[in-house]
Amino acid sequence: VQLVESGGGLVQPGGSLRLSCAASGFTFSNYAMNWYRQAPGKGREWVATIGGTFTTNYADSVKGRFTISRDNAKNTVYLQMNSLKPEDTAVYYCSRSERYWGQGTQVTVSS
Repeated sequence: VQLVESGGGLVQPGGSLRLSCAASGFTFSNYAMNWYRQAPGKGREWVATIGGTFTTNYADSVKGRFTISRDNAKNTVYLQMNSLKPEDTAVYYCSRSERYWGQGTQVTVSS
């Protein structure tokens, strides 16, 4: 199993970013996929999940601002992040089953 995140960067408050996570080594469409984040000095926090049937769930802190989606043909899960706030600054990770993790991608929201 390999998970590779991309798309992080520096963005101003109120801005948007789209993260991608390319998956390989397993039958992607069979598994729910998750996004987590870890802010400096804090524990890892669950952000969103998308099931194999495209059902979605979000942490209250991102609901209405973030959208998780997947493209099973491309074995990729996305996280569209809008209306970003400084408190969204973190390393963002994708995960399968909380057992397999990517290396993370840094998101910094700052003016």
